[in-house]
Amino acid sequence: MTTHAVDAQQDRSASPSGPTGRRGAGRRILLLMVTALVAGAAGVAGTLLQQRLTAPDTSAVDAQAAELAQDLRHDLNVGFWSPGSTYGGQFTEGTLVSHAEAHGGVLLSAGTEQEKSGGTVHTAQVMLGLLPPGKETVDADAYPVRCYRYAFAFGAHSVRQSTMDCPTARTDNKTGSLVAQMGALLARQPTGTNAYRQTPTAGHPHSPAGAVDLLKDKRLVSAGDTVRVVAGKAVGSGVYVLALRINAGCHYLRMDSASSASRLIPLWLAPADEQETCGADQAVAAAPLYGIDPAKAG
Repeated sequence: MTTHAVDAQQDRSASPSGPTGRRGAGRRILLLMVTALVAGAAGVAGTLLQQRLTAPDTSAVDAQAAELAQDLRHDLNVGFWSPGSTYGGQFTEGTLVSHAEAHGGVLLSAGTEQEKSGGTVHTAQVMLGLLPPGKETVDADAYPVRCYRYAFAFGAHSVRQSTMDCPTARTDNKTGSLVAQMGALLARQPTGTNAYRQTPTAGHPHSPAGAVDLLKDKRLVSAGDTVRVVAGKAVGSGVYVLALRINAGCHYLRMDSASSASRLIPLWLAPADEQETCGADQAVAAAPLYGIDPAKAG
């Protein structure tokens, strides 16, 4: 404190008085202000640079999310129709699961919401970045885990995509992360050559035994997979749905006698938020079809 007082006194005695002194003091104040501004700008720039260097590059996984949205638009394109075509027409929740897995992730949840106008909007939340898409080997850092929300109704124009915070808690209430749980779930997928593909289900009895025979006959599972039927229930005319445990993972199977059902994906991994409940009621709720049947669209 004493030193500061002496220094201040010396400054006052050394500084000239009058207009010249005031102008000199003003220049010094201006110089200090400019110096502070430059230092502050440099600090902000340094902080932004540090954030840029440390933040993960999400461009690759964001691109996969955009492609998933485009896949969904194709599925909802009722104007594109030809026998055996991948695009257009109705589809099951299995199509959402298939898209998510093709782009390196899982379906976290699926549901519906009511718009203010009274219409129904379907929603799907997905976690991507669990696996790099395709078979190529890439740097794991290139695909950080990110979560996205999709909303859609009827028609390609209705698809909306947005990012969301990923849930962290496991669905089984065990310690650990949801990311690790979902990664392990993907590692236990059925090994059948036609798993999660469009497959006709007509010709098999609508029963637990008939369902197991279907899985084997259509090569939806292989001999190395473990299959346990949890429950099954008839839904409407000619439709039978089941909840199953395949390699401990909850799956839904939709058996449909209609000829048009040959274009549907009948077997899919249940959403993450239904992995524990895994019952007939959940399978029934997942059974309705998305999209519009082109033959009935007019």
